[in-house]
This record gives sequence, C-alpha cells and structure tokens, in this order.
Amino acid sequence: MLTELKRGILFTLVTMLLLGGGYHVVLWGIGRVVFPAQAEGSLIRRADGSIVGSRLIAQKFTRPEYFQSRPSGVDYNAASTGGTNYGPSNPDHLKAVRERLDVITKQEGVSAGQVPSEVVTASGAGLDPHIPPAAAEIQAQRVATARGVTVDQVRELIRAHTEPPTFGFLGRARINVLELNLALDETFKK
Repeated sequence: MLTELKRGILFTLVTMLLLGGGYHVVLWGIGRVVFPAQAEGSLIRRADGSIVGSRLIAQKFTRPEYFQSRPSGVDYNAASTGGTNYGPSNPDHLKAVRERLDVITKQEGVSAGQVPSEVVTASGAGLDPHIPPAAAEIQAQRVATARGVTVDQVRELIRAHTEPPTFGFLGRARINVLELNLALDETFKK
C-alpha cells in the first residue's frame, strides 16, 4: 500500500511539472524563437525603442491629421474587449450607426453612399486595427488638408500600406491605421 501511495504521489508531481510547467516553457521557447514579434505582442516601436502600440489592437485617433479607426464598442480598451452585441435590427444599434454616419458625412464631406459599413459599425471585439482602403480614401482629403500636403501624397501612403487579402483570397484588402498614421508622421514631419 505504501508503495502504491508513493507511486501515485510521484506520478502526480511528475505530471504537474511536465504538463503544468515544462510543456508551457517549451511552447514559450518555440514561440520566442520561431515567432519573436508575435510572442512579444506584435508591438510597434519608434526608432528610440519606445512602444507606440500593438499592430493587433486599434487605438483612438481624433485629431484631423490622422486617419481614424473603426468605432469601438469598448472605447478601445484592450482589457475589456467585446462588441456591443446589438443585432442589425436593434434600435440602439441603428441609432448609433445613423449618428456615426451623420458625423462622418459632415466631417469628410462625402455622401452616405460613399461611407463603408466598417466605419459606422463597431468590430466584434471592439479593437479591429484595420480599415478598408475605401475608408482611408474618404479620409484622405481631411488628412492632407490638416497636414498641408497634397491628397495625392496621402493617397500614395494609403496605397503603400494597403495589405492584400490573406493568401490572396481570404478576407479583403485592409490598412492598419496605427501603421499608416505613424508613416504619416514619419513622411510629413512638422
């Protein structure tokens, strides 16, 4: 009986060490070697090494010289991800979409038909860092005017930062807003 008890305790300790610690250390090490940027959270750093944000998490941009991200149901709080959970026929959702559409049409000087749905609806997690090229295009004139550059210069940056669909066919073309705004700062230094 004592032998069986020792064997049971030893088995428990060994499996706890292997599966509770060793397995995770091995996977962490593989991740650090094979995918170093992703293992660090896909952080974007300035030339001086300071962290600006993550390539995977949207940030709120309100100044006219920056492109704006998709709306967020969680006010861009990465600690509290989640959508609004409103269905497309929910009156609160429809009201929010109409309000956002009114703001964008006035701010950007475009018709409602030119505004992509991603600009007026929050993403599922509330932190989508991408906008479609059409959303960047309707903001290009405002950004160019605020920065004192031509709209063609801004459009060139939009084209340079447009990512194609994954593997060429999954999803749609998209632009990472944080990376585009950092490129604006780098290209058009004040």
